[in-house]
Amino acid sequence: MSDGVSLPKVEKPKSFRLKNAFKLLGPGLITGASDDDPSGIGTYSQAGAQLGFGISWTMLLTYPLMAAIQEISARIGRVTGHGIAGNVCRHLPTSLLWPLLAMLFVANTVNIGADLGAMADALAHLIRGPRILYIVAFGVGSIVAQIFFDYRRYVLVLKWLTLSLFAYIITLGFTHVPWGEALEGLVVPQVRWSSDFLTTLVAILGTTISPYLFIWQSSQEAEEQRIDKSKKPLKQDGRGAPAELRRIRADTLVGMGFSNGIAIAIIITTAATLHAHGITDVQSSTQAAEALKPLAGDAAGLLFALGIIGTGLLAIPVLAGSAAYAIGEGRKWPVGLDRKPKEAAAFYLVLAVSGLLGIGLNFMPMDPIKALYWSAVVNGVLAAPVMILLMLMVRQPEIMGRFVVKGPLYWLGWASTAAMGLCTLGMLASLVTGNQ
Repeated sequence: MSDGVSLPKVEKPKSFRLKNAFKLLGPGLITGASDDDPSGIGTYSQAGAQLGFGISWTMLLTYPLMAAIQEISARIGRVTGHGIAGNVCRHLPTSLLWPLLAMLFVANTVNIGADLGAMADALAHLIRGPRILYIVAFGVGSIVAQIFFDYRRYVLVLKWLTLSLFAYIITLGFTHVPWGEALEGLVVPQVRWSSDFLTTLVAILGTTISPYLFIWQSSQEAEEQRIDKSKKPLKQDGRGAPAELRRIRADTLVGMGFSNGIAIAIIITTAATLHAHGITDVQSSTQAAEALKPLAGDAAGLLFALGIIGTGLLAIPVLAGSAAYAIGEGRKWPVGLDRKPKEAAAFYLVLAVSGLLGIGLNFMPMDPIKALYWSAVVNGVLAAPVMILLMLMVRQPEIMGRFVVKGPLYWLGWASTAAMGLCTLGMLASLVTGNQ
């Protein structure tokens, strides 16, 4: 303009880019994807093969419960700067903590062993070769990566590994699905008062809502805050809190939605193939991959097996890491995957021992199905007490400051806790009746 007055520049709105959106996702996405580990894939495959499309509605039921308890866990980490175990040891009697941590370590270690076995079976199915060598390579490689890789690069690798789960979406494309029946099973609850249905329901709840997921996400939120020098726990510095809480919610909703969406794809795929052809007993995720090949084609079996390997590489660090975070925080040790080994030697020792014991379990005369079953029992018994502690802590101002959890999120958290309590009772009942 001739008068010399310049108008302020108007910034153009940034166009949406998938890469930018992917950067905003973090602990919630990794946590949700790791929930679909090889043992989880085996559970969903068995559910679809045994009960058909009529069980898929349970994944819509678990989604809000799962998302609520994970968001609450993440808030604890971001608000306080400590994970769940770190807060328990600071504010509650430690006698409540150590029995739970011992059970968590055992359950996670058994799960690592079973996942390593499933990954090795899947690779041997694809390229043949020695199964034990693959177990050792996957296990040792995961341990070494967690201890010696740069933290930010390692987290980026985990985020990209979540994409391996799209193998199950692609597998669905190779499957002839009667979509009318599939959608009806998804949106219309079908309850069968049979032991098969109730046992499968318990297994699904125990798979989707697991203690290691709460601990990992809360500890990762605390770690992300600690390594960012511009951030403090929200309890100490609440500036930007609304944006941080919105990020946590979006991250969690996307991560848990991704997890349950993949589970639905696996259930529909196995229901449309295995169940439809009378194959109702699937003992592992690898067996599901083998059974899919003649029914849905070689490509479907190949993708299913590749997905097992990819999600196993994602889940094993979360399983070992969550045990290390929980025990390390409970002991008030220096913890964190961003620390050098000499700075957090005890933390990394717990992580390495869990991984090595998981490898060792595959050298024992262990029935992998029974191992997974007992791991699920331990997780089921452990989940409800951990969730009760979680729900009690988030209402205490001395822990959460002005960020106490309330409203619908709080009540959804208690609903999730009640569901897991019923899940535990169902597991115990099935044990009693099974032994009669």
